[in-house]
Amino acid sequence: MKALFDTSSLKCSKVVTNAYSTSFSLGIKLFAPSIRPAIYAIYGFVRYADEIVDSFENYNQEELFYEFAEEYNKSLKRKISLNPIINSFQEVVHKYNLYSYAVDFLKRMEADLKITNYTTKEAYENYIYGSADVVGLMCLRVFVNNNDEKFNELKKSAKYLGSAFQKVNFLRDIKDDIENLGRSYFPNLANNTLNNSIKKDIITEIEFDLNEAYKGIVKLPLESRLGVYIAYRYYLKLLKKLKKTDSKKILNERVRISNSTKFYILTKSYIRYKLNAF
Repeated sequence: MKALFDTSSLKCSKVVTNAYSTSFSLGIKLFAPSIRPAIYAIYGFVRYADEIVDSFENYNQEELFYEFAEEYNKSLKRKISLNPIINSFQEVVHKYNLYSYAVDFLKRMEADLKITNYTTKEAYENYIYGSADVVGLMCLRVFVNNNDEKFNELKKSAKYLGSAFQKVNFLRDIKDDIENLGRSYFPNLANNTLNNSIKKDIITEIEFDLNEAYKGIVKLPLESRLGVYIAYRYYLKLLKKLKKTDSKKILNERVRISNSTKFYILTKSYIRYKLNAF
């Protein structure tokens, strides 16, 4: 029974999401039940692709990635894959017309196999678009249930939100990226060295992205608004902590948000949501 296989595939995507990101999992739980499965499917796919190029250094990452991408392409034609993560994702791609976004995403993941430094603003922005903005756009297609008018209205804000999240991740993970992956994403880093002046420029850029993203968050359908808003508040809090942290410390340890702070963000955001006080 294909339906049973599809159901079990979605459960696998949910397990991957819960295993890799407690914060993102919490946000999805606050979405309407009708949209959760598609978001789990999207996250599971992008998480696995990212893991191949980031975490499997003791294996042939290039071979694994191309096999993963090839299986995805086959699944589009077959409308099925024995890889449950890909099987869930291909169904969502067909339903919400995500073809071009998936292509752009895989191109950027492929780049991580070959490119270690993004030395120009153009290369940096292209990478962020393909690795983060398109994920936000895929989710937005689900949030608006393929309503083209609503999608076009919110598309710009969704891209800003994806960019902001990715840039915060880059800044937070800069130590690991440089030391363990040999990568540098920010083009304004001199010899992979972060100082407070450069950090200030990066944070100013992210603050602009978040401000622009917020304009779209408040216009999202009710089914997705709270979950996205809480993710926004979490990254805003993380950015504020990074802003207060000296650049040398960021280069030596990963800045984190405590579980108690996450719970506070959740509670406060929920109250604001219920009061319609965004």
